[in-house]
Amino acid sequence: MTESLRSTTAGWGVVPIRVAIGLVFAMHGGQKLFISGVGVTSAAMMHMGIPLSWLAGPVAIIVEFLGGLAILFGLYARWPALLMVIEMAVVILVVKLHGGFFSPSGIEFELTLLAGALTIAALGTGPWSLDAMFRRGPSA
Repeated sequence: MTESLRSTTAGWGVVPIRVAIGLVFAMHGGQKLFISGVGVTSAAMMHMGIPLSWLAGPVAIIVEFLGGLAILFGLYARWPALLMVIEMAVVILVVKLHGGFFSPSGIEFELTLLAGALTIAALGTGPWSLDAMFRRGPSA
């Protein structure tokens, strides 16, 4: 495989992770925002033992919904991805760790989301993203 072909195809490697992680987080954030609401989300977090649930609820909604969209489209996604890593670490340690590994009570889903978000935070959104498009500028 030539070097130019390898660099072109390597950019596609982050796309499936970016789309899956972005979509899952955006959908969960949208569900919290448009269906459950901030109050119910904060109350659920308080029930689960999340510290400062009155603040954690709105923050989680913003991070998941807007951050999920940022990751999905590849636009300034490293910081939201890092915030999602922190969010998933808190969920694993505070809520899910006692449930073992397997879902629905265990950590497997949250661990997968944490790993995907960490990948985006570390690697960025790749050459097939809005970030890359803006860096390249308008096509001639």
